[in-house]
Amino acid sequence: MPAAPLTACSDASADRQAALDAHLARLTRCRRCPLMHPPVITPLPVVGCVYLVGQAPGPHEGALGKPFAWTAGRTLFGWFASIGVDEERFRTRAYIAAVCRCFPGKTRQGGDRVPNRDEIQSCSGWMADELALLQPRLVIPVGRLAIEQFLPAAPLEAIIGRLHRGIAFGAALDCLPLPHPSGASTWWRRPPGARLLAEALACLAQQPSWQELQG
Repeated sequence: MPAAPLTACSDASADRQAALDAHLARLTRCRRCPLMHPPVITPLPVVGCVYLVGQAPGPHEGALGKPFAWTAGRTLFGWFASIGVDEERFRTRAYIAAVCRCFPGKTRQGGDRVPNRDEIQSCSGWMADELALLQPRLVIPVGRLAIEQFLPAAPLEAIIGRLHRGIAFGAALDCLPLPHPSGASTWWRRPPGARLLAEALACLAQQPSWQELQG
């Protein structure tokens, strides 16, 4: 794993950094879910105040060794660049997590399999540990599965486009959800999704934690 980058936004003390490094070392050894396809995909060990949560790695992230490294990632980081934070800056200043950290495999129809309830529950302990350690000021869940770990289930039209105050894993969190940037998704390309995505990004750009990423 690359050396820990310089961080902004939170107390990146030596103790906190060591605790995060130890956490990631344990996480990479996880083999709890027999249907998942290792390796475990982990981010840079960033002690920061912004915590992004995806659904699960795709089939390419294992070879590339980092989350959001393929088509969906290019779209996501394009959104972020449009509000002042490019991919390199985001990866080195924000923590990138996922509901599940291994590739779930393919369905019979050829799409990526959605993690099942047991897999989500099994992997949730890693997220709980990270939230307790990092104490992020802003959580960005990307896609419906990630959003539902932090907010009650609801249509995307009722959730995307504004900041929420949520309670998850025993902590109150500021949560700004985004739609999944998958190329297979049309929600964020057509009304009202396109408008709500633009509103979400405008709201994100105004968050103090996001503005600290730009500094």
